[in-house]
Amino acid sequence: MHYFPITMAFLLFLLLLFIFLIITIEVGILGYAYRRMGVDRRYVFSPLMVSLLGSYINIPLFQLPPEHIASNSYVDFFGKRHIIPLARQWPATIIAVNIGGAVIPTVLSLYLAFKNKLFGQSLVTIAVVTVLVYFMAHPMKEVGIAVPTFIPPIAATAVALIFSSKYTPALAYICGTMGTLLGADILRLGDIHGLGAPVASIGGAGTFDGIFVTGILAVLLASVMTEKKEKTS
Repeated sequence: MHYFPITMAFLLFLLLLFIFLIITIEVGILGYAYRRMGVDRRYVFSPLMVSLLGSYINIPLFQLPPEHIASNSYVDFFGKRHIIPLARQWPATIIAVNIGGAVIPTVLSLYLAFKNKLFGQSLVTIAVVTVLVYFMAHPMKEVGIAVPTFIPPIAATAVALIFSSKYTPALAYICGTMGTLLGADILRLGDIHGLGAPVASIGGAGTFDGIFVTGILAVLLASVMTEKKEKTS
């Protein structure tokens, strides 16, 4: 079960985003953010690259009852095109877990929570973002569950600013990625059956790009807001 869940146009956008990240690191914005997160500047791109490459790997968990399955087409949502994978070998919807969109963000979030001792703040902020994303998530026929790309990182940044002044970037990443993963994927599994999607990947397919971009944008926004707050205080 290996396929890229995003179109070439959006993949190009991600590559351009990586170039932008390289530039911002050189001028110290992301370097500062990741140092505040507890990640050494030399390893900033490691989790991001592993997440992108890991989005290609989906580990099957179980299969829903057979239904009419769409295949090899496209669905547009909020101006972004989603690829429906070829389904010749999948007579029913397969529930899988995505390495890049679920496993890596979870491991990194746990590391940041333990590193910065953000246990209570993480639980509260994740709950807030989870509820918001849950009500914004939309079941999409033939795709699965989709979420508007830019709302979760903005919400994660706002919540993180309220609950932590010292570790805002780390908390924004934690609640942004985990809130999106829980609100759009885990709690919405019951809505998958009947959508006709060949694969419903936890952290992948229609929501990988949401989780991936949420983590990046949340760190950037939280870093900028923290710097502004420190300059005015």
